[in-house]
Amino acid sequence: MSSIETIHVDGVWQAAAAGETREVLDPADATTLQLVAEGGAEDTDAAVAAARRAFDEGDWPRTAVAERSALLRRVADLLQRDREEIALIESRDTGKTLEEGRVDVDDVTNAFRYFADLVMNESGGRVVDAGSPDVHSVVVHEPVGVCALITPWNYPLLQASWKIAPALAAGNTFVIKPSEVTPLSTVHLIKLLVEAGLPAGVANIVTGAGLPVGQRLAEHPDVDLFSFTGGLVSGTKAGAAAVSGAKKIALELGGKNPNVVFADSCATEEGFDTAVDQALNAAFIHSGQVCSAGARLIIEESVRDRFVSELARRAEKIKLGRGTENGVECGPLVSQQQLDKVEAYVASALAEGAQLRCGGARPEPSDVRPAAGYFYAPTVLDGCHREMKVVREETFGPILTVETFTTEDEAVALANDTEYGLAGAVFSADTARARRVAARLRHGTVWINDYHPYLPQAEWGGFGKSGIGRELGPAGLDEYRESKHIYENLRPEPVRWFAG
Repeated sequence: MSSIETIHVDGVWQAAAAGETREVLDPADATTLQLVAEGGAEDTDAAVAAARRAFDEGDWPRTAVAERSALLRRVADLLQRDREEIALIESRDTGKTLEEGRVDVDDVTNAFRYFADLVMNESGGRVVDAGSPDVHSVVVHEPVGVCALITPWNYPLLQASWKIAPALAAGNTFVIKPSEVTPLSTVHLIKLLVEAGLPAGVANIVTGAGLPVGQRLAEHPDVDLFSFTGGLVSGTKAGAAAVSGAKKIALELGGKNPNVVFADSCATEEGFDTAVDQALNAAFIHSGQVCSAGARLIIEESVRDRFVSELARRAEKIKLGRGTENGVECGPLVSQQQLDKVEAYVASALAEGAQLRCGGARPEPSDVRPAAGYFYAPTVLDGCHREMKVVREETFGPILTVETFTTEDEAVALANDTEYGLAGAVFSADTARARRVAARLRHGTVWINDYHPYLPQAEWGGFGKSGIGRELGPAGLDEYRESKHIYENLRPEPVRWFAG
């Protein structure tokens, strides 16, 4: 395949039907990494048609679970074989560090292995007691059908795996549209699926923009399930289009996540150091371009001054640069558009009275920070409150806001005072309090004395406007299946309901 043959339909790599292309840029210096096909409605329709045929007429939905599981394991092995190559692709495409890229590949590998194991460990169905020995009643699971998968630009490979692995495990076919900003690792993943022996038409990819590709997938009458991860505005629009066609939908729409730190967690030097370190990790991993980033530090007033001073001191020392360079701890933002948004959020916060403790500007260029790159210094904004735009909205950048509390009830109220509900954390040396607060937080994932780890066995998703449905865990597989009740009368006889 050539560099612009990034559309894969019915087993064939091809360019866009209209011949359009798009430049994929390196965010570290704004140079072109690769030209990719810029697909449109015609390409999307062809991909859906291929997935429809493969589901309705092909073997994959009826392939034995053991064979589907074995294919997922082969994909996992291929991911590890190509670990360094894929990590480099992910680093250069998204701007994240090479080490973060390696972690992503390992997490993707774990996701494929988890769903391979999950489907193998399930029984053939759930027997339902009908109250009679003459009835055999069972609930079985079947694949939904053709799945349309939309993934974001911040974790393109990881988010693709959270959808593709369970979709294939359940026996579905799919069309995936990766973000037009960061499509390269998803293209590589489709190559690995083909290499692993997935039949033609089961996995299809269309590279292109949300309009028209994503919108067409959402509204297409031959799509049975629509799964979207991305921003609230675009996600709700696409979800509405999907719902209008009575599709099954799953939406992960981001979050504005609280990191609640109680003073008792800082009572010792070790505890203080850990809480500060975790606050940095929560906010600034991948330059804050994480849906679950702990962008809202909610700290007990009595330790606020010391904590924020130390936090800002360490944030200023974070080494920014090209993610492939040794010693770099944080890469650039993904695009000029994202850089502009971050600058606007900081400006609005300062205009609304926030106090700049560090950052708040683009860093000076250096050998590892080209002038054309989309770099922004880790920024700590003190004196924030809930009415500020920067506190309410998902900034998706290296911005940490600071709010304070004096009582446990106030901490919980602040943490829950958001239209989102994806993730959050509580730091406390008091185990009973930590668990009590965690139980009261209205967020889909809550960490206690930690931030960011996730397990493929545990469901991921949010409350409120963070979305609909769950990924990962048993529920993540169920998203891609339909339940069917089969009721068998073992001794049929006339009912005699009607006299005649």
